[in-house]
Amino acid sequence: MNDWREFAVGEPQSQTIIDATKEKIWTKDFILICLANFFVFLGFQMTLPTIPLFVEHLGGNDQLIGLVVGIFTFAALMVRPFAGHALETKGRRFVFLLGLAIFVLSVGSYSFIASIFLLFMMRVIQGIGWGFSTTASGTIATDIIPASRRGEGMGYYGLSGNLALAFGPSMGLLLAGMLSFRHLFLICAVLGLASLLFASNITYKKIGQPQVQAHNKWDIYEKSALEPSILLFFLTVTFGGIASFLPLYTAQKEISGIQWYFLLYALALMVTRTFAGRLYDRKGHQAVFIPGAALIFIAMLLLAWLPSNVILFTAAILYGLGFGTVQPALQAWSVEKAAKNRKGMANATFFAFFDLGVGVGAMVFGQIGHWFGYSSIYITAALSVLISISFYLYILHKNKTLRTV
Repeated sequence: MNDWREFAVGEPQSQTIIDATKEKIWTKDFILICLANFFVFLGFQMTLPTIPLFVEHLGGNDQLIGLVVGIFTFAALMVRPFAGHALETKGRRFVFLLGLAIFVLSVGSYSFIASIFLLFMMRVIQGIGWGFSTTASGTIATDIIPASRRGEGMGYYGLSGNLALAFGPSMGLLLAGMLSFRHLFLICAVLGLASLLFASNITYKKIGQPQVQAHNKWDIYEKSALEPSILLFFLTVTFGGIASFLPLYTAQKEISGIQWYFLLYALALMVTRTFAGRLYDRKGHQAVFIPGAALIFIAMLLLAWLPSNVILFTAAILYGLGFGTVQPALQAWSVEKAAKNRKGMANATFFAFFDLGVGVGAMVFGQIGHWFGYSSIYITAALSVLISISFYLYILHKNKTLRTV
């Protein structure tokens, strides 16, 4: 597990290295999946900082903001196991296009919503579409990328989402100040339609016949993906606090530049995507996890302090560098040991824990922010990162013990 060559089972080491230099990542289908991912993430990221403002516009408080944000991720979490099975039984195309269509319809419906209750209901539906589409998208990218370059390829694939993050939140906040929420959400729906167009032109690989155990109704996760997914959970808890409450926190402290926070965060993510995946392929997760998690931890402490926009921007850069280093490595780790007919379920497990972290973060931090103030959110988030690091050290110790037995 510590070296990428351990995964090249049955191939001579020298041959694997030669093949890795010949296999192409940037094929037509890989470009299309990246474009589809970019546009659906752009539509999603534009809603990320504006949904809390919309809830506030409808008369909601911090607790309701946490619930509206959190229920979306819990809905996505609940459908991911079904999406994982459907990817292996119904096919990649069906699941991906269905998820994108649901996403488009639900986001477009926000333009006509005038109550928090209806928004809450449509957030559930959006979460279902998001759960299907993103589980499918990650699995399709895994299919397309050569196995010997999976960490590098997943880094580039993730870059498409990071580009959306670079522009989405800032665009959303800018348009929210210029247009009505109705027009903003219609624009987000159109971006989802663009994603649907690109996705419909991908040449999807045929899947093999599912094995008998895939019919087990209690088969809701991939065991080989659990450890990296649990690590991810404690890290994405931090994102729940940022996405839901950072715009409100900076407004309370009268600190300007929240749009620049998201831009700097995304740019830092993009920088790490260019090398973190390759570093994982060559050196394994030990080379990337601790440094990346440490940067996230420092970023949370800076946000808890937050005396000025300089510290805000510094936290954005550190958080982007840290998350951009860790996330693609954990995703590649999640699918490496899964059987071919379990790649979809491995991705479903990975993203389910991603959703769970964001959802738990949003809901719990809504209560913490209401009771103790916004700065307490980021102190708690820093503690969550420490839990992730501690669990990772436990995994290393356990694996080392097993190798010596």
